[in-house]
Amino acid sequence: EDHLLRKIDSVIDFTKIYEIVSDLYCENNGRPSIDPIVLFKMVLIQHIYGIPSLRKTADEIKVNVAYRWFLGYLLNEQTPHFSTISYNFKNRFTAETIEKVFYWILNEIEQAGYLTPETVFVDGTHIKANANMKKAVKKAVPKAAKIYEEKLMEEINEDREEHGKKPF
Repeated sequence: EDHLLRKIDSVIDFTKIYEIVSDLYCENNGRPSIDPIVLFKMVLIQHIYGIPSLRKTADEIKVNVAYRWFLGYLLNEQTPHFSTISYNFKNRFTAETIEKVFYWILNEIEQAGYLTPETVFVDGTHIKANANMKKAVKKAVPKAAKIYEEKLMEEINEDREEHGKKPF
């Protein structure tokens, strides 16, 4: 009951993501896609737990019961491959969409009291953050999104090179 993912799941209605990404999906054309909520939750897990890559995140999700529960996967169900996540964040979701979803998630988490930008740790040194909590959150999100975008691109290019393709 005290697990962070249970707390987050209890205060956030992730179905809002469907509204945000509705224009990026077609209901009656093509093969079924991975649920966008699952894709965003996987990246959220990566950031919350400081997992260094999508490949490692996908591997951790395969074996971690809490992660599987949060994503809605049973123990005998196959979880999404890391390349599926990479592909969607590179080719389907625009930077605006990603930013909108993660701003919304961070705002929901803050409203529930699970995000407090009062204290920041840099290189293990304890420093006080700006007193304006809303301002600190708004500045942190674009920076985090940019860092995630750079890591994602590095990972995609590594995978492309491993498979004999040119990097983007």
